[in-house]
Amino acid sequence: MADLSQLVKAYDVRGVVPDQWDEELAALFGAAFAEVTGAGAVVVGHDMRPSSPGLSRAFARGAAGRGLDVTEIGLCSTDELYFASGHLGLAGAMFTASHNPAQYNGIKMCRANAAPIGQDTGLAEIRALVERWMDTGAPEPVEAPGTITQSDVLADYAAHLRSLVDLRRIRPLKVVVDAGNGMGGHTVPTVLDGLPVDLVPMYFELDGTFPHHEANPLDPKNIVDLQDKVRATGADIGLAFDGDADRCFVVDENGDPVPPSAITALVAARELAKHPGGTVIHNLITSWSVPEVVAEHGGKAVRTRVGHSFIKQEMARTGAIFGGEHSAHYYFRDFWNADTGMLAALHVLAALGEQAAPLSELVREYDRYRGSGEINSTVADQAGRTAAVRAAYEGRPGTELDELDGLTVSTPDWWFNLRPSNTEPLLRLNVEARDAATVERVRDEVLAIVRA
Repeated sequence: MADLSQLVKAYDVRGVVPDQWDEELAALFGAAFAEVTGAGAVVVGHDMRPSSPGLSRAFARGAAGRGLDVTEIGLCSTDELYFASGHLGLAGAMFTASHNPAQYNGIKMCRANAAPIGQDTGLAEIRALVERWMDTGAPEPVEAPGTITQSDVLADYAAHLRSLVDLRRIRPLKVVVDAGNGMGGHTVPTVLDGLPVDLVPMYFELDGTFPHHEANPLDPKNIVDLQDKVRATGADIGLAFDGDADRCFVVDENGDPVPPSAITALVAARELAKHPGGTVIHNLITSWSVPEVVAEHGGKAVRTRVGHSFIKQEMARTGAIFGGEHSAHYYFRDFWNADTGMLAALHVLAALGEQAAPLSELVREYDRYRGSGEINSTVADQAGRTAAVRAAYEGRPGTELDELDGLTVSTPDWWFNLRPSNTEPLLRLNVEARDAATVERVRDEVLAIVRA
């Protein structure tokens, strides 16, 4: 009997196949999705993991059995599924475990126009219904089951992205792309086809066992191959996508990583040029550079909690044109408020190709401070350790504290945020300052308290 408390997360379904879930359970999720959403039709896609086609087809059968018409788009990136949901006006389900190891799989679900489904927006009800049916047996099919048809939206997805960023007149660029054997190997060739780009592909073969490295570019060891290839080929830029290709990481012509906050600031400036006076969302651990650049370009910056559900809620509430996170998730109003690493990558290629300077020089304007990156500490008492840090800084002259998401402590010269993990006994620390020495000093001071 599956333990859905371990399988159903805050924003998606994710677990080991077949240990934690299988095709029989996927069919129940399809049926529950139909019941809870009340949708008339759903578009379903999947990544390249060995278990994905079977799980995806089982979900489709379960949904069709409850009366939904299902459009299967087959192999796709997560942002391609969001495109299909928006373009076709259909609810959606994407089978992927993103950057997790090969034995994992999951479902990211949305309502029509890529509106996310999370714990507070339907996922808890879907879980409850699946649990009930696990006890009582699957529901009988309705008298008029839905249809299951196939469609290919890759060309339409690429055309939509290219309609938003014009790359036809940029200077020629040599671009190394590490797809990590993930879905970037499926989408990148079509999106970049015919553009003035000399594409150097790495690990474009779709292989859900990830034979070369994990498809998680957030971990520095997984971009080493990309960095080496950029230097060896004299490329202008390197791009790395995660397994489901909804996140994109950038390295410059020297092979040095470009912080996602700098990409957020760069793309924000470009979006504000298209939409003067617009609102830009950023989470509270992006760099000071982001709100500064937004203000300098006439926009309004809105700070929010970490996590795509919070970003998307604020995007909808404020009518924001763009949103960015430290984790390299980038959200666009022109993309149904959904996240798409590919569109962010096109913006970076356009910004680079529209002028003569190398990327390292171009991003200096957007990368103004030094950061620690995210540092995790395993602790038995998250609340107690956070309270100890708060006590150490509360009342210090020139220091401000807030608890929008964890604990944030700010001064004119530095800030740090300490957040508990929702799923593990961890505290996550991010520090930023005007110079590296201050980052190290503040980092060490906070960690000494956290790890005492």
